[in-house]
Amino acid sequence: MSAPVSGTVAAGPAETAAVVGPVGRLGRFTATHVRATLAGWLVVGLLLGFFAPRVETALSGAGWEASGSQSVQARAQIDRHFGGLSGYGLMVVVHSGTRTAGDPAFRATIGRVERALRADPAVADVLAPAPGVSLSRDGRTAIVQAGAGRDSNAMVAAADKLKGRLAALSTPGARGVQVHLTGAAGMWSDFNAANRSAMLKSEVISWPVTLGIMVLAFGSLVAAGLPLMLTMVGLLAAAGSLFLVTQVLAVSIWAMNFALMFALALGIDYALFVVMRFRGALFGSRERPVEAVAETMDTAGKAVLFSGVTVLISLTAVMLVPSPAFRSMALGIMLAVIFVLAATLTLLPAVLAKLGPRVDKLALPWVHSGEHRSARFAAWGERLWRRPYAYGALALGLLVALALPVLGLKTAMPSIKVVPTGDASRIGYAQVQRAFGPGAVGPLQIVVPRTQAASVARLVAADPGVAQTLPVQPGSGGLALVTAIPRQDPSSTAVGATIDRLRAQLPPGALLGGAVAENHDLQQALSAKTPLVIGVVLGLGFLLLLVALQAPLIAAAGVLTNLLATAAAFGVARLIFQGGALHSLLGFQPQGFLDAWGPVFFFAMIFAISMDYTVFLLSSAKEHWDRSQDPHEAMVGGLAHSGRVIFAAGAVMVAVFFTFALSGPLPPKEMGIILGIAVLLDAALVRLLLVPVLLRLMGRWAWYLPRWAHRLLPDVRFGHA
Repeated sequence: MSAPVSGTVAAGPAETAAVVGPVGRLGRFTATHVRATLAGWLVVGLLLGFFAPRVETALSGAGWEASGSQSVQARAQIDRHFGGLSGYGLMVVVHSGTRTAGDPAFRATIGRVERALRADPAVADVLAPAPGVSLSRDGRTAIVQAGAGRDSNAMVAAADKLKGRLAALSTPGARGVQVHLTGAAGMWSDFNAANRSAMLKSEVISWPVTLGIMVLAFGSLVAAGLPLMLTMVGLLAAAGSLFLVTQVLAVSIWAMNFALMFALALGIDYALFVVMRFRGALFGSRERPVEAVAETMDTAGKAVLFSGVTVLISLTAVMLVPSPAFRSMALGIMLAVIFVLAATLTLLPAVLAKLGPRVDKLALPWVHSGEHRSARFAAWGERLWRRPYAYGALALGLLVALALPVLGLKTAMPSIKVVPTGDASRIGYAQVQRAFGPGAVGPLQIVVPRTQAASVARLVAADPGVAQTLPVQPGSGGLALVTAIPRQDPSSTAVGATIDRLRAQLPPGALLGGAVAENHDLQQALSAKTPLVIGVVLGLGFLLLLVALQAPLIAAAGVLTNLLATAAAFGVARLIFQGGALHSLLGFQPQGFLDAWGPVFFFAMIFAISMDYTVFLLSSAKEHWDRSQDPHEAMVGGLAHSGRVIFAAGAVMVAVFFTFALSGPLPPKEMGIILGIAVLLDAALVRLLLVPVLLRLMGRWAWYLPRWAHRLLPDVRFGHA
């Protein structure tokens, strides 16, 4: 049993309400107005839950572009003036190993493909295969092109509907004719479907593991159900909100997947921290349920609030990337965070007050109610206090060794290798490359005034990175389209160099686009914005920790150790995904680089989750420092009171993230491995080892606050008055 927390009052009928801050008063209000709180959340759940089931069909499959880039401008011009034959037009490959285009069965299949495409309202125009352009020399591979009659998201949706119908047009047998939908729209359609399937599989695997760890962490089935309540409330409200947002702007289908992940992660983290503190106050300090809730929210609730704001700040920085997919994914996560945070600060304290001692119903036999201070983590803290240099050097050495490979990290937009080998877009992709050359699947499209078309075509044809230029295509508005076939595969860095070289030579007003150019422009935008995003996240994270802890040195240490753990995770990612280590075990084909969205998006996600543990540990240490002014008590007591929560929450997150490494295509594996390793390193080596050692070595200086800063900062305390 833990000793009563300083400042609490004895239980009894005449108990006087303790003085608490705003978060504590909010907790007391919800605890004394349980019915009103539950009714309010029921209304929110019913209103947003009505829209939630519709969100899956309303989300978009594209948006992987750099808004305002030259390639996006070129696509708009091509869609308007050239029958929609832009990068998001549909490309259908008709192929036979034995028949040729002159064969009646082959011609009949092409005719059925053309009719199926013309019947779709998303198709603006259909181009039949043309010799020397879209019909191979041997006549065994033909490409039917369909112009985009709608935006990129609608064209991916059209590909979702059409790919099954088109595949059904294939004729069986050795002399049969195959039909496969490929191109950008087909690839994103297959990519999204594979990822959706992988995420669902991972969720099915992770839920039993998560429930098992939560039961062990909370010690009772009733308490273990509280994170699920927060997760479901947050996810239901976020899904309904996302549907409403889709009525105004396009939201990536990935937004819902990441919202689910963060709702689960934060629901577990916040419930663990709050429920552990509540049980300590209720059973350990023997307070009435209402006052136990008030004390809990005045301490743990305040830490949760700062943690949630830090998570939101980290994700807000992703909005700096000028890409609809990135911004909508960040928005989806932020909505989930907002609702989980709101439920933690209002719904959870109301439920805890209602449950009271029943929070430990169906408890495991070895659970000790009210054991808020962990004897094991207190002993671990004492060990670190006695030998800080040995343990600190070990943790720092491991993190630095793992982080060093990040210096050679390469990034690029995903290649066709992220699509499963049996999907239509990948099969069609390979057939086009064999028939027309490696660059045929990623043509460069150059929109120029018709008067400049001939000179631009000669300039492009002379470039060493161009294998072939197609006949100039006249369009409306006095424009012409020059199409160039690169010599290399679209994922090659040489194609990016060709794009940059051509743009430098093209006359003013010329626009170079195409699907491969859109990927190139997005990669450039990501590379340009990544330092800014990292800088904003680190800077705002430091400011928030400074406000919360009133201690600049330990706030800076918290941020820098987060950065070190993140670098170590990406160092491991370079060895696995760029170098190919463990690729056979994990079941993927290495691309030779990390997907370009990884550094910016995964960094923000890792930093957000890591700051949870940072706030939990350091707010607990700050509480002990404010009460005792003793560095030893701050370090050991902070670790004793938060270590079990960090360990349990970290174990759940590692288990959840690593399940994504077991399923589906490459991007979920990247996400699962990088986030899982980051949480493992952060919880095990940083929060439970390196940061306590830094508190030991800094001593009183860890909590030093200059007088001028004291005048500027608000007075924030985590100790219960």
